[in-house]
Amino acid sequence: MVNIRLVYKIIGSLLFLLGLLMSLCAIMSFCYHEDDIMAFLVSTILTLCAGLVFKYLGRDSGNNLSRRDAYLLVSSTWVAFSLFGMLPFLISGYITSVTDAFFETMSGFSTTGATVIDDVERLPHALLYWRTQTQWIGGLGIVFFTIAILPSMIGGGSVKVFAAEATGPMRSKMHPRLSTTAKWIWTVYLGLTVACILSYYLAGMGWFDSINYAMTTTATGGFSTHNDSTLFFRSASIDYIAIVFQFLSGINFTMLYYSIFKCKFGSLLRSSEFKLYIAIVLGATLWIGWLLMTRNGYGLERALRSALFQVVSFVTTTGLSNDDPSLWPRITWIILAGLMFIGACSGSTTGGFKCIRGVMLFKVLRNEFHKILHPNAVFPVKINRQPIPQQNLQSLLAFFTIYVLILFITVAIMIVSGIDIVNAVTIAFGVISNVGPSLSTQIGPEMSWALLPVGIKWICAFLMLVGRLEILSVLVLFTRAFWKDN
Repeated sequence: MVNIRLVYKIIGSLLFLLGLLMSLCAIMSFCYHEDDIMAFLVSTILTLCAGLVFKYLGRDSGNNLSRRDAYLLVSSTWVAFSLFGMLPFLISGYITSVTDAFFETMSGFSTTGATVIDDVERLPHALLYWRTQTQWIGGLGIVFFTIAILPSMIGGGSVKVFAAEATGPMRSKMHPRLSTTAKWIWTVYLGLTVACILSYYLAGMGWFDSINYAMTTTATGGFSTHNDSTLFFRSASIDYIAIVFQFLSGINFTMLYYSIFKCKFGSLLRSSEFKLYIAIVLGATLWIGWLLMTRNGYGLERALRSALFQVVSFVTTTGLSNDDPSLWPRITWIILAGLMFIGACSGSTTGGFKCIRGVMLFKVLRNEFHKILHPNAVFPVKINRQPIPQQNLQSLLAFFTIYVLILFITVAIMIVSGIDIVNAVTIAFGVISNVGPSLSTQIGPEMSWALLPVGIKWICAFLMLVGRLEILSVLVLFTRAFWKDN
């Protein structure tokens, strides 16, 4: 049976953390003398009071967090953070619709990057930073962030929570204590963010833009402080910096830790997942670059820079833009849609199917061809010379099936709602893969998502959550077996 009191208690503690983050934005608003200070003060008070209520409801709950509790806790936390995180938008009046406010906040925490705000430049500094902060916290996971800074809050259920929130089919631990592993991974994340801030600043951005763009770059979220994303700066150096840090953020953070702090670069280069990641980025960049030169008249440097930027942005599900892909040849749309689907590496801040699953799926298919010729032979599936348990392969096929099924159902619903097929397909890919920008001229990097019907926005917000928590972690809550006592 689900220990709902324990879930209440942990959510209450997490809401205190969210209230603290809101108070920092209130201080920023005070420093800039802008009109959203009351919005953040009221939001902070309401969030802290809600935290107290949840803590009271969870009194005398104990600390025995089961696997079932962990899945409910993770999904509930993301929904609760989005519900309270939308308060500054609503109270300040910059977003007047509950639907739009929830959509914007879920897009932030899930690092999707889709926005319903037509003109982000009209937002005050604190609200802009709040959008950025939601993406940075959501990059590696809300509860995972808590495990790193306040491990006692989760208690003995840290491993179960990690399994429910982490990305990828296989989760590796660098230390017997998960809280230590979380601290090391967050150290890499923080280090990348600081390095990105300094790089952007040296390339000509102001401090405020540098901090905001760096946080959304390393979180692979894509929220911007300007309507034109990084295209606003018209700077090749900023484009290349964004490419580098988006690419690095798409690598498994455990591997990054060993490469950066342990100087074990060989383990990264021997990784099958990293090899596929590199191959996808290089192959797609060269193909799109050639198309831009031959069909759109781009010069060599501009073609390669635009192609590489968009390829890295889409494969890492970041959503930053230095060009408008809707004006590119149609074949590039198919390539970018494929990048949306596959995503980058597991254990990173990115969304999508993940390269490790692509490697596993390819090896399963290869073995099936071998079995046709040698029906009595046994062909184990190995990744980096390690055999993959049959249970993981079954989970892979289940994940792939439900992923494709959700895409088809979502596209069908959107077409019935009056959305054209190009928008329907790319929006579905964008939300389930946490990419954000679509490829059409109506909804994409140059426009917002405010044009969507209200019902479709709620579906998209749900799919952002489902995509961020890797589908099964959320959908299991809707099964009868989950709520049975035994």
